[in-house]
Amino acid sequence: MLVGQSCLISRALPSSCEQESKWSYMTNHILEKSSNKRLHDVVSAGHSEVMDKDQWRQNKSAKLTDSSTSKSDCRDSDNLISAIGRDNSISCMMWCSRSDYGVLASLNHGFRSFIRSGELYRRRRKNKITEHWVYFSCNVNEWEAYDPYRARWINLPKMPPNECFMCSDKESLAVGTELLVFGKEVNAHIVLRYTILTNSWSPGIAMNSPRCLFGSASSGDKAIVAGGSDAFGAILSSAELYNSETQTWTTLPSMNKPRKMCSGVFMDEKFYVIGGMASNTELLTCGEEFDPEKGTWRVIPNMSLGLNGASGAPPLVAVVNNELYAAHYAHQEIRKYDKENNVWITLGKLPERPVSMNGWGLAFRACGEQLIVIGGPRALGGGVIELHSWIPKEGEPPEWNMIARKQSGSFVYNCAVMGC
Repeated sequence: MLVGQSCLISRALPSSCEQESKWSYMTNHILEKSSNKRLHDVVSAGHSEVMDKDQWRQNKSAKLTDSSTSKSDCRDSDNLISAIGRDNSISCMMWCSRSDYGVLASLNHGFRSFIRSGELYRRRRKNKITEHWVYFSCNVNEWEAYDPYRARWINLPKMPPNECFMCSDKESLAVGTELLVFGKEVNAHIVLRYTILTNSWSPGIAMNSPRCLFGSASSGDKAIVAGGSDAFGAILSSAELYNSETQTWTTLPSMNKPRKMCSGVFMDEKFYVIGGMASNTELLTCGEEFDPEKGTWRVIPNMSLGLNGASGAPPLVAVVNNELYAAHYAHQEIRKYDKENNVWITLGKLPERPVSMNGWGLAFRACGEQLIVIGGPRALGGGVIELHSWIPKEGEPPEWNMIARKQSGSFVYNCAVMGC
């Protein structure tokens, strides 16, 4: 996944630990130069086939010296860019684009180990450096990502083959440097985990109370899931917190009302569950607010009133700059939530071309400071996926720009935005 143009320009890629220590820093981006150093030949140049003791001792001493030098060079590679030291190297790397990290990792063992450790992303998070990429699936076992900063498409490795999982309903959640995809095997819910650190899929950690059709949202390296239904169809009120750094689930206090097919967002440092179904026929219009500091839930009446119907998709909601927006798929409108008055205000129209089936197949997400609608027009014998973007501004109607378009399935099965 991590490929593309880099701010690192190499004249000669290192082929040994000795060469790996020869990168130095130049200009405001990271440039490199390598100075190749040859070790002295430790084999005697004498014409005699049998070495005398002095020759043997000399050559043994040379080998020990060269071995020590090689180990020193390996230690130097831990400095990343040895001319400026490890801390300054990391400071420079933090400001490089995520798209550059694949090339950085190819420079030497030190860069590769540091990037794969996840420490670089932890440093970025601490310094509030974030790039948001959109991850989505238009085919049952395939995912791709879009980098809006470089206008690049990235194909992820295919998911491990599992026919039952591929045919089941799935939810997705991006948290930290991970993409979690939740689905079912024959008798159990399972999780598949993709990490950008290794560009690979692996089995994820199951929830304490596995479920599907839940509401979820992430903030940094943490995520919360709430509601949903279990393997027997029971509708849940329970909630759990996921820590991507430790890959652990912690059970939280339960909501006031059980619900499935709901949506979740973080706003003003609180987690909100919006809408959903209390049964197969009862539509909920209330929301609930979870305060992580107090560990309590508060019911908000009519928070999702009019956003969706009983046969439609969960509410399509997203938060930009702590303001909540919704895509009303039936009326093709975008609305904004008035927190003080607990009402939805219509701002304008959604993009015309993307279509849905009662909200299914259409993605509506926040991507940094912009709202993105992902979908495609109806087409026979093929399909096109389009990404439309709008940066909300107070008092201005929405003006959608198509920022990307490619041949693909036009039905979005799952979508998540990873900010790291």
